[in-house]
Amino acid sequence: MTNPAPRLDNQDPALFGQTPSQTVGPFFHYGLPWKGGADLVGQSDMGARPELFPDEHYVLNLAPPKGAVSGEVVILEGVVTDADGKPVPDAMIEIWQANAAGQYASPDDGFIGFGRASTSDEGLYRFKTILPGPVPGPGNSQQAPHIAVSVFGRGVIKRLATRVYFDGAPQNAADPILALVPPERRDTLIARQQDGAWRFDIVLQGERETVFFDI
Repeated sequence: MTNPAPRLDNQDPALFGQTPSQTVGPFFHYGLPWKGGADLVGQSDMGARPELFPDEHYVLNLAPPKGAVSGEVVILEGVVTDADGKPVPDAMIEIWQANAAGQYASPDDGFIGFGRASTSDEGLYRFKTILPGPVPGPGNSQQAPHIAVSVFGRGVIKRLATRVYFDGAPQNAADPILALVPPERRDTLIARQQDGAWRFDIVLQGERETVFFDI
């Protein structure tokens, strides 16, 4: 009589492995994103969507007043659309960036460098932040001013990673990352000034799909 195969328990190496990605969203708006999460320089409540949950749940305090910041305060906004050009009303956008001096570890108490915003019913997101400076790149190169962007949403198995560059920045022509993108698609990574803000629309699929990077 042969011995039965040993039972595997939760400590057995045969069960270990990489946890598979899970579909992201829809989001619980009273936890993600938070009140003021899209305001990197001030004390507004940008970022959350309080109309999606009862007033008694909207009790998170705003962050304390931030200190002075250096550089140009700007609005970054845009619409997230799907392959059919329809707005995505329950996406979540995260940004991470350097300060005006091109530093990620900012000495400015008033600038945090990270933000999170939900999209509206019209697919619109909006951040209040600082126009970033150039930062060091691979091989002692210099990267053009940019903002790292992550997109989360229903049906998005892994976050989509992209970048925002700024129209007219002289460093764009020599940016080593932008140079990896085919010339005909680089404009999907360029924000342009419109109505007093920097406009950066995000297209998830289709003919005008935004360039996303492998992560």
